[in-house]
Order: sequence, then C-alpha cells, then structure tokens
Amino acid sequence: PPIVTGPMIIMIGLNLSGSAITNASSCWWLALVSMAIIVVANIWGKGMVKIIPILLGVVGSYIVAVIATLCGAQLPDANGVMQPLVNFASVGEAHLIGFQKFILAKFDVSAVLVMAPIAIAAMMEHIGDISAISSTTGNNFIADPGLHRTLTGDGLATAFAGMFGGPANTTYGENTGVLALSKVYDPRVIRLAAVYAIILSFSPKFDALVNSIPSAIVGGVSFILYGMISAVGVRNIVENQVDLTKSRNLIIAAVMFVSGLGFSSVGGVTFTVGGAAVTLSGLAIAALCGVILNAILPGNDYEFGISVDGDKSADLGSY
Repeated sequence: PPIVTGPMIIMIGLNLSGSAITNASSCWWLALVSMAIIVVANIWGKGMVKIIPILLGVVGSYIVAVIATLCGAQLPDANGVMQPLVNFASVGEAHLIGFQKFILAKFDVSAVLVMAPIAIAAMMEHIGDISAISSTTGNNFIADPGLHRTLTGDGLATAFAGMFGGPANTTYGENTGVLALSKVYDPRVIRLAAVYAIILSFSPKFDALVNSIPSAIVGGVSFILYGMISAVGVRNIVENQVDLTKSRNLIIAAVMFVSGLGFSSVGGVTFTVGGAAVTLSGLAIAALCGVILNAILPGNDYEFGISVDGDKSADLGSY
C-alpha cells in the first residue's frame, strides 16, 4: 500500500540528492543557469517550450558553457589540472558509427547470490514508481495493465539485457519528475525515444558529445528531477489519504526513513552467503522493513485493489 510505496519514492529522491550536490558543486554558476532555464520554461513558457523544460535546460546551459569555454573558462579535473569547461577532444577522436561489445553471460552461483537480493529494492522501486506515475498521470496503472504485467516486463527486460552483458533495467524515478514537469503522458513519446536511443547507441561520436556535457549541468537538472521524485512521493501519500494519525502507519514510515537513509550513509549491510559477500542497500533494507512491518503490525485494514475505505490508502486519489 502507499504507506510503504510512498516513503520508498521519497527515499529514492533523497538518496540521489547527494549526487546532484556533487555534480553541481563542480561549477555552481553553470548549475544555477540550467536550473533557472528549467524554472522559467516550465512556469512562464508557452506551447512547446513548456513541454520540454528539461531538454531546454540541458541544451541552453550547454550553449552557455560552450560560449564560456570560447572565452577561456576552465575547471580543474580530478588531478587538479585545469581543463576547458567543455572539452571536445574525445568528440573529435570518436568514430561516427561503431558497434557495442556484446558478451554472452555465464551462469555463476556466487554472482547470483550477490545480485539477487538487490532485486528486492528494484521491485519495490518499480511498485513505488508505478504508484507515482499513476498519481501523476491520473491513470491507475496498478490495476490496468496491472503490476503482474509491469513487473514481468521489467524482469524479462533485465534478464534479456543481462544475457548479453548489458546493465540491469529499472523504472527510473527521474522520469516521473519529467512527466510531472512536462505534462506529456503519451506512451508513443517513450516508444519514439526508445527507437532514437537504439539508433544513437551505434554512434560513438554522439556518446562522446553527451559525455562532454559538464557535470555541473547534470547536477543542476538533477536538483529539479531528484527533488521532484521525493515531492511525488509526498503527493502519493497525500492523495491516497494515508492516515498518519495511526501509530502503525507512523511506525512503518519512521522505520523505513531511518533504514533507507541511515543504512545508505554507511554503505548498507554486508554479510556472507556460501562464501560470497552480499550487500543489502539502504533502499533494500527499507523495503524489507516496510513490507514486514505492514504485514505483522495490527490494525491493517487495507485490502489491495479492493478496499476504498479502511485507512484510505487504497483510494489512489481520484479513482
């Protein structure tokens, strides 16, 4: 229920916030430029401008960075050596067309034992993000097409990617923030984006161009997106009318927040299974705590997909 998924969404955004600060701190003025463009485009923009504030924030601040580079702006790299704000060296060296290196996966028990527990966090994040997207778009995706279909699709996509050496897939909470800002909910947009991404993935030069974007710009954009994730989580709790006057709900939320943020700050919990070191992240621990507490604490009158009264958490706001 939302008393579990809501805090999960909030913590996803808060756990990412450190990354936003780290990236933005490399050049604060450039990060502020990207944030300002997004805010102006989203609040005062009209038509297409209002639909693509994130893209405008990235492109607009990148143009500013290029102009600043032409004027001699520099930043120190990891070794303290001064480098241009935007470095095009790798872009010039990269080929226009190239192929990825595909590697057929092999079965390894120790690798399975290490990676499998992480799936708990990914599954909880999936459920939380589907709830958040439902609240954002006004469509109950938990019921239609249903979590059984979305989770199956997510799992099959991850298995297929892993089979050929690709990274695991996940339902990125950042995209919920994009939906909330752009108000564009048409699935055809995502399908087109997928086609473009596949085509552009065969261009090392485009990859180098994207990687030439200063990290400060990514940090500025992340300020908005990561904060938007947590805000959507709060909205999920509020719109579902979760009764936080109930002690059980307060306890669940409290333990999840401390577990998710506290254990993340110390690198999670590591233990050994069959000679392999297994680490549970803060989000995975919070997910486990939320599910277990919701199951064992008395007073749970929520029936998934059935109850519209109870603690009001089944209401999903407008359904």
